[in-house]
Amino acid sequence: MRKLLIVLLLLGVSAPAACARSRAPVKSLLIEDFETEVSGGAEGSVDFGAGNGSAVEVAAEPDLLHSGKQSLKVSFAVVPGGYMYVAKGGGLAAKNARWEVDPRSISWDKYASISFYMYGSNSKTRIAFDIKDNGNELWRFLIDDNFKGWKKMICPFKDFFVRGDWQPQNADANAMLDFPVQSFQFEPLPKAKGILYFDTVELNPFTGALWEDKE
Repeated sequence: MRKLLIVLLLLGVSAPAACARSRAPVKSLLIEDFETEVSGGAEGSVDFGAGNGSAVEVAAEPDLLHSGKQSLKVSFAVVPGGYMYVAKGGGLAAKNARWEVDPRSISWDKYASISFYMYGSNSKTRIAFDIKDNGNELWRFLIDDNFKGWKKMICPFKDFFVRGDWQPQNADANAMLDFPVQSFQFEPLPKAKGILYFDTVELNPFTGALWEDKE
């Protein structure tokens, strides 16, 4: 009986310890920090454009940032009937606009949201944050510039909705958010004019509920 009790006690102590060694909480994953030289065009590091009377310019901002050495500065003027966008990721016209992390290497089922830091000026501008899924379908999340200073904008994947005003011609239009996500873009909505700053785009795990195995 005493030997059996000793064995049970040893098992009770060692099992949690083994679990602690083999599991660790999933951490946020940085996918883009806008640290490379900011440029446009076919060889550019950022894909951006505007039309129908709207305008946009992008630049690196070394003096107003959340992390690293710079943030992304977006100067814009968008009018009714016009449009603009600033995008990063794969499958874009700017071939060097890819993220710092390859989307195909990410275990997307471990993450519940995508987030970024935005420097607000309380301009009341509404900003669409779009992501393009693996079927080239665009999904949208809306935020408002109703604060001042840097703020982490958290966009849960479950709260994105299919963009209804426009979709790429090659979108599969299946109304399912198919991973991996290929790209993201910022699009201030009309009528608005000003400057926005973005930094530190991350994927965030399911809070307190998800673990990854460690060898």
